[in-house]
Amino acid sequence: MEYLFFALAAFGIVFIIMLSGWIQEKRNERKFTKFLRADYGSLPKREYVAEQYQNISHYFWRKKKGFFIDDITWHDLEMDEIFKRMNHTYSSAGEEYLYYLLRSPCIDKNVLQKREEIITYFRNNPNDRVRWQFLYARIGRTGKYSIYDYLGYLDKLGKRSNIPHYFSIISFVAAILLITISPAIGVAALFVILANNLLSYFRFKKEIEPYIVCFSYIFRVLDSIRGMEKKRLPILNEKIDEMAALKAAFKRFKFGSYILMSPTRLNSGANPVEIILDYLRMGLHLDLIKFNQMLSEVKKHGDKIESILTIMGEIEAMIAIGAFRVKLQYCLPVFTKDKEINFTNIYHPLLTEPVKNDFTVKKSILLTGSNASGKSTFLKTIAVNAILAQSINTCTADSYQAGMFYIATSMSLKDDIIAGDSYYMVEIKSMKRLIELGTGQKGEIPALVLVDEVLRGTNTVERIAASTQILKSLNSGNNVCIAATHDIELTYLLADKFENHHFEEKFIDDDIYFPYKILAGPATTRNAIKLLKVMGYDKELVADAEKLAEKFMKSGKWKSD
Repeated sequence: MEYLFFALAAFGIVFIIMLSGWIQEKRNERKFTKFLRADYGSLPKREYVAEQYQNISHYFWRKKKGFFIDDITWHDLEMDEIFKRMNHTYSSAGEEYLYYLLRSPCIDKNVLQKREEIITYFRNNPNDRVRWQFLYARIGRTGKYSIYDYLGYLDKLGKRSNIPHYFSIISFVAAILLITISPAIGVAALFVILANNLLSYFRFKKEIEPYIVCFSYIFRVLDSIRGMEKKRLPILNEKIDEMAALKAAFKRFKFGSYILMSPTRLNSGANPVEIILDYLRMGLHLDLIKFNQMLSEVKKHGDKIESILTIMGEIEAMIAIGAFRVKLQYCLPVFTKDKEINFTNIYHPLLTEPVKNDFTVKKSILLTGSNASGKSTFLKTIAVNAILAQSINTCTADSYQAGMFYIATSMSLKDDIIAGDSYYMVEIKSMKRLIELGTGQKGEIPALVLVDEVLRGTNTVERIAASTQILKSLNSGNNVCIAATHDIELTYLLADKFENHHFEEKFIDDDIYFPYKILAGPATTRNAIKLLKVMGYDKELVADAEKLAEKFMKSGKWKSD
């Protein structure tokens, strides 16, 4: 009777622990669901570790094909910051696919339309959005490495055999049988075999432990497909069916996986069942055998895993794009067959108080204007919106109408100390890549190239001569070039090929003011010397500089007193 009482008491304690755990889990789920509803569209607060952030790009580098946004353009436009503001994802698959989208502008309107349908559905159906975001949060992120890195690293393990592990089991069983025949010899043999098994176990365990993270992530991904099937949405039927079909190949991968994937493996605490399992794992290498079997399945079906991750990542990326739009004043782009760009109230998405502009790009543009007047920001605004239009079907404007482009820039260049390149060498290499982009497309898809100051790293005479020919080349064929420059001479030399527009400054009571509005024609004012006065430079220094500049403007020659 006492044994029954203790058994019931033990069962009751275990039941209460399990029940309290279940209740706490449900509370956490309700709390997180409430957070997903309240936080929708808020600026992501995630902190990025440099190494982890770099890994986000690995899916893109693995899958890129055709035209993509190159490193120079990506860094010129500060696209990392735009991605971070857009990254409302909870899984590695989602954030890596979102990054891939931004670096792979699309030239197929049908693809963009299909993306838009999913974006719109999740924005209009918050209950479904929250359910799916919850599933993605359960999948989570891989941590130190990209899931694609882990899949690649599995090849480094080579071909692994279970024969040593099967021998461990056979020798253990043989020792047990030997005890029934010769207890003394059998017990001695058992101790020797167990000691050998334990030593070899920890040697093998050290090799495989880093890769269990990969298996764990794959397991969560496969498990989430079941949840997606239960929360099936008509708009995603085709994608869900495709993932379910791919999942069917992983039955052997999942069968018996608990022996390796148990969250309490080798950390069983006071759980008697897990303690027994830990000793069986160490003595008989059960989890090592399962690891090798799972490794074989992953290698065999690696392409299917990548396909599942791509589909999952695409869906979550669409949810993230919808969240990004919440705080934006945005429009859907209208794509035409010509290369003209027409927009109203366009602005840069990273600016908190932007000055918006209306403009039509009918041919290549030469932008002039004083320092800090808004030329560079305007160039970046056009480039960023062209990328967003062709990747996430979103523009930060009241209206945006344009053709499809290959997009590249040359703006924020620096000398390369490691490569030994001067600033000028970096410039001419960057210009060459823009020319090759424009001439390499054979007119099928026009190139939109944006340049901030052509060849500023060399002397005036050669800069103007070379810049004229480079800009003519960038304007060739079906391409559109928008370039900012301080060299007024270019406005005359390129007047037949480039439209001239400018930004201006205004001085009010010895203070400078920038309207940041684009105006027709070349700039007619200068402000570099006036800015010295505004910044408190010596009045005599400023006056002498103004006289020297005036003499040059009248005579075309430099004369120093």
